[in-house]
Amino acid sequence: MKRLIGSTAVLTLMLLLALPVLAQAPGKAEPKKAEAKPAAAAAADPKAAALHSLEDAQKKLIALAEAIPADKYTWHPEGARTVGEVFNHVAGANYFIPTLLGVKMPAGVDPRTFDKEAGDKAKTVETLKKSFDHAIAALNGVPAADLGKAVKIFDHDGTYLDVVFIVVSHAHEHLGQSIAYARTNGVVPPWSQKGGM
Repeated sequence: MKRLIGSTAVLTLMLLLALPVLAQAPGKAEPKKAEAKPAAAAAADPKAAALHSLEDAQKKLIALAEAIPADKYTWHPEGARTVGEVFNHVAGANYFIPTLLGVKMPAGVDPRTFDKEAGDKAKTVETLKKSFDHAIAALNGVPAADLGKAVKIFDHDGTYLDVVFIVVSHAHEHLGQSIAYARTNGVVPPWSQKGGM
């Protein structure tokens, strides 16, 4: 967990340091107005940039979950989570981490039970999809004015923006793990295939 928190802090710092430099790069031609809007929005709203990254992880994790055959959902390297458990772990975090922002889990959702269905591809994919819908809605609901608000994050103090980036970095961490799992089992990520995403 400390490695995850450290990675989040580095990612946040890099984003915040890079934005002013990119915005003031000399000698660059003026971008078209249509192209300037996303960059300007990201510079003005780090939450929007984080959500864009989370939506990318969402799309790729769901695509992988759908592409991996059902009979591989119980496969795992020795001493590690199974394919299904990884996807359910991401889903659980998508529900749990936003509770640090005061967001309640939906009624009837208990991430501690997700692994009981980790071998069931259909249920796991559905759980993963719903968890991303919940996480994105939760992060969208954080007002920009609250991003600097102090919050206790596990064993240290942080801000609401730190929590946003923990959700994002956690999803990307396990996206990398899932890519490795998929390729080990002969599944090429859909976006890497010719004509893919």
